[in-house]
Amino acid sequence: MTMDMTFLGTGSAYPSPQRGATAVVLRTDGESWLFDCGEGTQTQLMKSQLRAGRITKVFISHLHGDHLFGLPGLLCTVSLNTNPDMEQSLKCVDIYGPRGLRKFLRVTLGLTGSQLLFSYAVHELESTPDQSPEDGQLSLEMTVNSSPPHPQEQPGRTIPLDVSDDCYLLFQDNKFVVKAFRLFHRIPSFGFCIQEHGRPGKLKKELLKELGLKPGPLYGRLKAGESLVLDSGRLLHPSEVLEADIPGRKVCVFGDCSSVIGEGAFRLCDRADVLVHEATLGNEHREKAVDHGHSTPEMAAAVARTCSARRLVLYHFSQRYKPSSLQKEGDEDKVSELKKQADQALQDTGVEVILAEDFMTIPIPLIRQPSS
Repeated sequence: MTMDMTFLGTGSAYPSPQRGATAVVLRTDGESWLFDCGEGTQTQLMKSQLRAGRITKVFISHLHGDHLFGLPGLLCTVSLNTNPDMEQSLKCVDIYGPRGLRKFLRVTLGLTGSQLLFSYAVHELESTPDQSPEDGQLSLEMTVNSSPPHPQEQPGRTIPLDVSDDCYLLFQDNKFVVKAFRLFHRIPSFGFCIQEHGRPGKLKKELLKELGLKPGPLYGRLKAGESLVLDSGRLLHPSEVLEADIPGRKVCVFGDCSSVIGEGAFRLCDRADVLVHEATLGNEHREKAVDHGHSTPEMAAAVARTCSARRLVLYHFSQRYKPSSLQKEGDEDKVSELKKQADQALQDTGVEVILAEDFMTIPIPLIRQPSS
C-alpha cells in the first residue's frame, strides 16, 4: 500500500502569492485525508495532482481562520463536481476538530443555502482548560448547536479526552488507528497521530519445507494467522513459522502550538516515520513566537528529538519567509535558515529535516521486512 503526503499550503496567517494557507493531504490506498483547510485550499487542490473528490476525512487542528476558512467552500466545490447519479454510492465525509466546528459548518452552509450531494458528520473533540489562555477558551454559549442540523449532516460524536492514555481515539479500522493529542495555542489546538497496523512477518519457507508444506493456499492461511493441523497430526501455529511482525508506518501532524500538553503526544508520536511540526518564526524570534502561541525550528526539533522521529517536516512559515525559489539576493529572512536551525538542534540524532513547500509530495515508503 502506497502512502504519501502533499503540502497544499505551508504559510501562516493568510494565503499569499508565495504560500497557500495551511493544508496537508495524506494519501493512501485510494483515499485522501485532509489536515486543516485554510482559505484557498480548493484552488491549491486544483493546481495539484490530487483529486478533491477523493477526500473522505478532514482533520481540523483548531478554529483559527487560516486553518478553517477554506472548508465550507471546498465541500461545496466537491459537491458541484459530483455526478448526481453517483449520489447513492458516495461515502459520508467524516470531519474531526474542536468543539464549535459543527456549529461553524451549520451556520456557514445554512446562511449561504448550500446543499451538498453527499453527507458529512462532524466529530468534536472536547478540549481541556490548559490548552490555551483563559481568553482563548470558547464558551458553551458560543459553540452550542442551537440551529437545526444541515440537511446533509449526519450525527457526529463528541469525543472526550481518554485520561488513562492522555489522548483522543478518533477511529480505527482494519488498516489504521487515528488518535489526537493536546497542544497549547492561543485557542485550543490538537495534533493527530495516524498509526498503520503492523503486518505479519515473512514466512520461514525453509522451515515450512522441512515440515512438508509446499507453497500454496496453506501458506496464505498461516500468514493470515490461522493454525493448521499437519498430516502428522501436529498443530502448527503461525508464530512458529512467521518472522516478527513488521510495524506499520506512523505519521504525526501537529497543529499550531508553542508547547505540548501532557505526555500523550510523546507516547503516540514515539518513533514516528514523519513528524510534521510548525516553525512559524526563526529562533531569533522565539519570544514573539511563543507570545503568539507558535514555535521555532529549535522548538520543533526538541519535539522530534523527544519522539525519536525519523523525519521532521517543518511548515506553517511566516509569510516573511519566501520559498527558496523566490528568494532574491539581499533578502534578510531566508527560509533555508530555519532548516539550518533545526539541523543544528538535531545534530548527531540522525533525524532528517525537510522544509515543506507548496505542492511538495513526500513519499512514506513501506517499512522493509527484516532479514531472516
